[in-house]
Amino acid sequence: MTLPGNPDQNIGILRETIVALVRSDGPDLSARQLAVLLTVYLSEGPHTVRGLAADLNVSKPAITRALDRLGELDLARRKVDPADRRSVLVQRTPKGTTFLEDLRGVMTEAAKGAAEAKLLSAPEQPALRAV
Repeated sequence: MTLPGNPDQNIGILRETIVALVRSDGPDLSARQLAVLLTVYLSEGPHTVRGLAADLNVSKPAITRALDRLGELDLARRKVDPADRRSVLVQRTPKGTTFLEDLRGVMTEAAKGAAEAKLLSAPEQPALRAV
């Protein structure tokens, strides 16, 4: 997948997004927890621990730990699959949906800031990178 903009802008958007998440009153998620959350909310389900582990190329215990934290925060929940009681399904929650909407807003603001920085003249841009 190719991202719009140049790599410096994209990494700036990522930085601003993470900084905003850290400064917010919301949950402080690890990269793994955020990857699990985004996978559950942005890709078609149903999602299982086994499937998430395969998608993210991490162990099932790592997914379980991430889901434990997401469950504590009510951002995702686990439910036994009624069709196969050995399998556990991962479900979205209203609070998780709100978190994702807030994250989109934060990223939109970060992207606007990056676009404004791009409008600076070429001599001003190296100074911006040093900040």
